[in-house]
Amino acid sequence: MSPSSLLTPDAQLDLRGTPCPINFVRTKLRLEQMQPGGLLEVWLDPGEPIEQVPDSLTMAGYQVEQVTDCTSYFSLLVRRPATTS
Repeated sequence: MSPSSLLTPDAQLDLRGTPCPINFVRTKLRLEQMQPGGLLEVWLDPGEPIEQVPDSLTMAGYQVEQVTDCTSYFSLLVRRPATTS
């Protein structure tokens, strides 16, 4: 079993075509609705979205576990912290 198969998202959010910073705001809102420790898969466009959103999520206290280049978009796996501060 590969390590990536252990990363099964609890929810998915398709934000292709969504501009910055709206894609970050929508990702953060969705993560806040999830259970602590939940894993969210987010689809982002290349360019500014994939350059900005992962760093912004990390600064906001979320754990970016994996970024996958899917050719026309990027798949981002983000985990909500198990404990909230």
